[in-house]
Amino acid sequence: MKNLQLIGLFLVVAGSFLPLVHIPIIGNWNYRKVDNTLAVAVWGFSLLMLVFILIDKTKFVRIIAFLMILLFVFTIVAIKLKSLDYFSFLPFKSWQSTFAGIVKLSWGWFIEFLGIALILISSIKNIESRRHKDLHN
Repeated sequence: MKNLQLIGLFLVVAGSFLPLVHIPIIGNWNYRKVDNTLAVAVWGFSLLMLVFILIDKTKFVRIIAFLMILLFVFTIVAIKLKSLDYFSFLPFKSWQSTFAGIVKLSWGWFIEFLGIALILISSIKNIESRRHKDLHN
């Protein structure tokens, strides 16, 4: 199960460098271009998760995985709110929401959430296999 967790962690880190937001004319943004602080938080959580995976602390891996899910959701909400705020100079709310709608989430989020899902699934299976071994001993 450790290998599956490491693959999931690789997907999370790789996903942070993939396009997460597409803005017409400007192009695609990854986590670093969206916000440096959030990117450092993702990489810090990833490093901490790597340590917990290597020392086989499944409970802490799950905690960090849930914190990363919250961070991803926070980032998506912040992107949507920032895009609304970015076009606040427009006089009508309908114009603001129309122009904010051109900021689209990209396919990198799929890789981010796939990586976290792999980590969570493998950590749950790891806990179940430990319980199964303890029952037979």
